[in-house]
Amino acid sequence: MKVLFSGYRNPHFLTITEYAERAFETAGAGVEFFNDRRYLIPGLLRRGIPPLERLDLLRLNLGLLRKAAVYRPDIFFACGGVRVAPYTPAELRRKGVKTVLWITDPPREDSGSISAAAPFYDRVFCSGTEAVELLEKAGLSGAKLLPYACDPELHQKQLLTGEEKNKFSCDVCFAGTVLPGLYPKRVELLESISDLDLKVWGPGTGALPPGSPLKSRTAGGNTPPAVWLKAYSAAKIVLCMHFSDPRGKYPCHQASPRVFEAMACGAFLLCDAQKDVASLFEDGRHLVIFKDARELRQKIAYYLAYPEKREAIARAGRDEVLKKHTYADRIKTVLESAGAG
Repeated sequence: MKVLFSGYRNPHFLTITEYAERAFETAGAGVEFFNDRRYLIPGLLRRGIPPLERLDLLRLNLGLLRKAAVYRPDIFFACGGVRVAPYTPAELRRKGVKTVLWITDPPREDSGSISAAAPFYDRVFCSGTEAVELLEKAGLSGAKLLPYACDPELHQKQLLTGEEKNKFSCDVCFAGTVLPGLYPKRVELLESISDLDLKVWGPGTGALPPGSPLKSRTAGGNTPPAVWLKAYSAAKIVLCMHFSDPRGKYPCHQASPRVFEAMACGAFLLCDAQKDVASLFEDGRHLVIFKDARELRQKIAYYLAYPEKREAIARAGRDEVLKKHTYADRIKTVLESAGAG
């Protein structure tokens, strides 16, 4: 079984791309990777001149088809799929290749390209129900929810040195972007608990206004897995706060990768009231959900006061993700949908 995997590898740290690749290989598949973001024309020039953007996308898609002609895959798997034009899966299907799309990002301005290409795939999966709903509104039925997951070999509790314990230990930890213009609600919530023993890891801290009380709680900027794994392992409470479009234009219901990753590390997860999270996990058993700033503060205080309850929930959450929410589980679903399971 040969898989042609189209996606993007972040040059700085592992992402869901590598986790899914590992899962394909563990399942016994041969994997050939195609970088669908290897543009030739610089971004500012492309975005300023639409014909150049179309020309570069044409070049990328033709390159993908040439690679398929040489590799002769059984399955074409597009992770994200924003830059894969409709004629590419259509041509691969014509040649007998099973085509699978996994939509990973919430809806945004370029989501129209995915809606246009989705009908040309044999199977369509979405990491969040917002994308399923978007496709249904566009007239495409049959898309299925396939959430993010964890990789148990990589996402696990870390043994920390004494120096690392001093660096990472805290009552409450948050790892993620805190750009005020992109995540205003997130920044507001974190500022509301900045008087607590809080450490914030992630990009955007330098953009916080001078008077923000969060400035004194920032522990680091960009955080590769080697950093946030230690942060999750050392904190008593790990926070997860999801993206919401500050313009209110696009919905986002999906469960962030950090939900599964933090729980796999054995962390006690305190998460905002995200629709898909609530459908995948039981509040008060696998994790704890908060609805607003007042409830966030109340639940932090409560679970700091009752460590045995916190630890029991963390254990149950870890057991649940390892049992049902690994990338091996996700790729098994993909392979079965393509008739290769």
